[in-house]
Amino acid sequence: MQDIIISGSIAYDHVMSFPGYFKTHSLTDNLDSYDVSIHQGGTAPNIAFSHAMLGGNASVLGTVGRDFKPYRVSLDEAGVNTSNIIEIQDDLTASFYVTTDLDNSQITFFYPGAMSYSSKLKIKDLTTKPDLVVISPDDPVTMKMRVRECQSLRIPYFYDPSQDIVRLNSDEIYQGVSGSKFMMLNSYEFSLLNDKLGMSERDIADLGTLLVVTNGKHGLSIWSSDNHLKIPVYPADIVRDPTGAGDAFRGGFLRAYALDMPLELCGKVGALCATYCVENVGTQNHSYTVSEFIDRFRVCFDDAGQLDALLNNNSTG
Repeated sequence: MQDIIISGSIAYDHVMSFPGYFKTHSLTDNLDSYDVSIHQGGTAPNIAFSHAMLGGNASVLGTVGRDFKPYRVSLDEAGVNTSNIIEIQDDLTASFYVTTDLDNSQITFFYPGAMSYSSKLKIKDLTTKPDLVVISPDDPVTMKMRVRECQSLRIPYFYDPSQDIVRLNSDEIYQGVSGSKFMMLNSYEFSLLNDKLGMSERDIADLGTLLVVTNGKHGLSIWSSDNHLKIPVYPADIVRDPTGAGDAFRGGFLRAYALDMPLELCGKVGALCATYCVENVGTQNHSYTVSEFIDRFRVCFDDAGQLDALLNNNSTG
């Protein structure tokens, strides 16, 4: 798999911490936050960042505002392909606001900004037809359009509705699920999907869709038509911020998947990518070389030497 397009939100993250527990406060209470910081974020570049850290060269597809230039430079330096990120000069880049409490529970808000123009970008207009399209949270109009595009052009796609499940109706979600090559959700998002569709993990896997459900510190499950795998988390040295862990997981999983590694190994690669992310504040502030990643991986997991392929396949898939 050589050509992966990651379609989704591109944003600046405003990360705040709350020195208490949300569960002990009502929504009408004044929740003062501390340690406010601004970071590069958005689902698409977050996924592409961890993918690139392991030698991949996926391209991000989306729209940004006139304030994006320093962010583009940073992504280019990280090895992310930004050629399909289009700047809208009349607007600002989207912004994501997240406050995390001492339980790692989060309250989030989102300003779409230039992301509202993303539906103007069409897959058929790309210079080459991709081998896989990742449809991650975006403007709802764009998410629905991407599903139709992939199905019409017969391009395999990874369906990742995540937080947009609440903004899509059951028919729209089912269309995305039923035609997808695989999809990923966390356990809470899957419960929302189950409420809307009445489908279990096995029901979705029986459609021919590979389903990955992450569950925080409890690890993850991978459901396929003929198997069910349970994979633990990779132990973190310290947990500083859970924001972006799911995106980092997706980037690592996709990188291993592009190299035709077994599903269990794909899940474990994603697990370590997520751990690197939570050990830092911000979704793109972790760093490692491929060799460092492999060495750390082998402390807790056994890859039987298969991760050596990462050393020999930089900038593919």
